[in-house]
Amino acid sequence: MLEEMNALRNVETPRASSATSGGEKSDSRGGRSSFGGRGGAFRDGERRERRGYHEDEEEEKRPKRRTPAALVRPVNFDFDDPDDQGLSRNDFLTLVTEYDETLKDFDEGEIVHGTIVGIGENEVLVDIGFKSEGAIPIAEFVDVDALKVGDEFDVYLEKMENQDGLIVLSKTRADFLKVWDRIKLAYDNQETVFGQVDRRIKGGLVAKLYGVDAFLPGSQVALRQVPNLDALIGEKLEFRIIKLNKRRRNIVVSRRVVLEEERAKQKSKIISELEKNQIRKGIVKNITDFGAFVDLGGIDGLLHLTDLSWGRVQHPSEVVQIGQELEVKVLDFDRERERISLGLKQLQPYPWKEVEAKYPIGTKVKGKVVSITDYGAFIELERGVEGLIHISEMSWTKHVRHPSKILNVGDPIDALVLKIDPENEKISLGLKQTEPDPWETLVEKYPPETVLEGKVRNLTNFGAFVEIEEGIDGLVHISDMSWTKRVRHPSEVVKKGDIVTVKVLEVNRENRRISLGVKQTMDDPWDDLAQEYLVGTVLEGVVERLLDRGIVVELRQGVEGFVPVSHLLPDDIKKPAEYFGVGDRVPLKVIKMDPANRRIVLSVRAYMDDATAEDLSAFNSKFGTKRPLPPEPDPETKRARREVDDLDADLEEV
Repeated sequence: MLEEMNALRNVETPRASSATSGGEKSDSRGGRSSFGGRGGAFRDGERRERRGYHEDEEEEKRPKRRTPAALVRPVNFDFDDPDDQGLSRNDFLTLVTEYDETLKDFDEGEIVHGTIVGIGENEVLVDIGFKSEGAIPIAEFVDVDALKVGDEFDVYLEKMENQDGLIVLSKTRADFLKVWDRIKLAYDNQETVFGQVDRRIKGGLVAKLYGVDAFLPGSQVALRQVPNLDALIGEKLEFRIIKLNKRRRNIVVSRRVVLEEERAKQKSKIISELEKNQIRKGIVKNITDFGAFVDLGGIDGLLHLTDLSWGRVQHPSEVVQIGQELEVKVLDFDRERERISLGLKQLQPYPWKEVEAKYPIGTKVKGKVVSITDYGAFIELERGVEGLIHISEMSWTKHVRHPSKILNVGDPIDALVLKIDPENEKISLGLKQTEPDPWETLVEKYPPETVLEGKVRNLTNFGAFVEIEEGIDGLVHISDMSWTKRVRHPSEVVKKGDIVTVKVLEVNRENRRISLGVKQTMDDPWDDLAQEYLVGTVLEGVVERLLDRGIVVELRQGVEGFVPVSHLLPDDIKKPAEYFGVGDRVPLKVIKMDPANRRIVLSVRAYMDDATAEDLSAFNSKFGTKRPLPPEPDPETKRARREVDDLDADLEEV
């Protein structure tokens, strides 16, 4: 019967016939059944959802349209078979009138109680006690699966009738308006409210506050960035309402404001209590290259890299991790600037306290290479105790250019304790001392006058280093390379990599030096040269070097002589390079032979004293005119020449 009455009420009323009294036209509008209008209600719900359920406040202030208690209009109802209906036409209309009188009066904009009568794919139909049901978009319900027919709740009546004949309802707006006064009061008084994190959305979280949604931005979740917001879902937290918009039904909350206030209170308390040398608990808040910041409960302190451990620490992350709880010692506190210096190693035993007893001098110890520098390698004996192996203490025989040629970081090694300085936290270690010293037996192995072969390993300006066995080098000085020639650089006689025959001249165990000679492996030719180049001998020499105090000439291969500037012509000569050039052939006479000092002194002037006029004219035509000076040599060449000139300095006396 109820269905029939509803159908009757929703049937479209035909126009009144011309015979109707007063000639009035019927203005009644019918509608479709509750579920028959579902598609239209959904479309209307979609439109309301797109505009965010926003409604102008002016519209809310408009006078509410009063709905009649019963919308009964005359109906022309023709029964095909009145007997089949069970009621007469008048009785049926009476029943309809009585049913409409039972319907409630409603105003748009009020909150009413409703019951779910149907659940569709896109909307929920709710009976509020009116002639037609109302539709609520399914999107307004968080847990759709939990909905069932018969559930009761309050809804907000937005519109009495939409284009499909359905009442427009909203559950979210009803929930919002029911708690608006409480939310507004908390916002005005800056009160702390409780809410539960419901879900995550773009930009933050949604929290349930008195049953309605409130937005919690990601930046307002905590004092620091939270890496995983999903972990907070379901948590009950304290919030502060920081923004409200009733028309848009927007609520923005912050947890950070609450935490900052709590932190400020804790900070004031800690600052008043904090003193130097206190031991406090804290949580590692942040890690940098130079240390870690520890939250003491409202104020941060710096745990510097050097105060993390007595041992070597390359980065704070080797000792502490973010979020780790620590006990630290207050090393220093600047109350005005609120700066706190903390220490972790100060709570551990000082490792250098008993170091002299644990590592006596001369003891062989084990350690690990932890660092390598240009001057040596640092060895960790235990956590916080390191010793240095200087580069000079790495090998008895090898010329170590860099410690990395011998050791690598991480290598386990044995070393000998050479020296301990506990006050300055220094231990000197030796690597070569763990092996026998080959220099102890070198004198017996290579006594002076021993002739042997070696490989030229390196050349310097003053000589050549020759390796006589692995790791053992001897020096051949340039003065020991030739009997007759003044060698300016060892490359004039030998080359790197040459195999040469040398004689041991001296072994100095204390200074670890071996002197070798090349010329000593040959007979001394000066006894024969003294007979060959007697004083007064006339000969020709080739200019080999030009010096400020004279010229060096080659008399024959391997035999040199010196002509002082005072024995050159012309008379006013100051610089030999202005008149002579390397390679010039010059007439000479021997004026001094000194076999003991291995010198031959010659003179152009003495030669010309006995020369003919033609010889003198020929000499003057060739050497009597000044020449352009040659370009200045590079600094290295000048230095080498200066060393050779110093060897000949005593010739100025001639």
